[in-house]
Amino acid sequence: MLEKFNLVASTYRRRESDLLSELWYFLRELGDYKVKASTTGLPGLTVLQTSLNPVEVVESIEKKVLSEPWYFKYLLKIEPIESCVDSDIEAIKSAVLELAAEKIKESDTYKIEIRKRLTNISRDEIINTIAPNFVNKVNLNNPDKLILIEIIGYRTGIAIIEPRHIVSIPRLRRQLAQ
Repeated sequence: MLEKFNLVASTYRRRESDLLSELWYFLRELGDYKVKASTTGLPGLTVLQTSLNPVEVVESIEKKVLSEPWYFKYLLKIEPIESCVDSDIEAIKSAVLELAAEKIKESDTYKIEIRKRLTNISRDEIINTIAPNFVNKVNLNNPDKLILIEIIGYRTGIAIIEPRHIVSIPRLRRQLAQ
């Protein structure tokens, strides 16, 4: 698995290589000729390192799906990652607080969303370490900012994004069909 990544993408089981090829071609269309990609050892989960802004990449993917719903055959979901650290509670806390200083305003509501795989770090431990550092209100249903923590074994990807920046291809296709 890549040591540093800024995109996490999911696909069907045993289609990881097909997904990586699909995203590699798309990122080349956007102008990234040095994209790195890797499977994670987990079924359906891949990571990528692009030289492009990962939030802009997921926005471009969303636009592409809205204009050409069947362009992506293997991509199910994609998320931007803004910081990649060791899967250590203090490293995670430090990265979250550093990003939060730049990205969360006093008036913003937030939600901590944790996806953990291949780790013994508990969800409660992460929340209890991070949440006390915020004076902002928590909104679990419709937050202004999402503190995304993706733990994949010994590496953790972190992003502070708007909820719309987690792009689900099936959800977009359903919206188009209505």
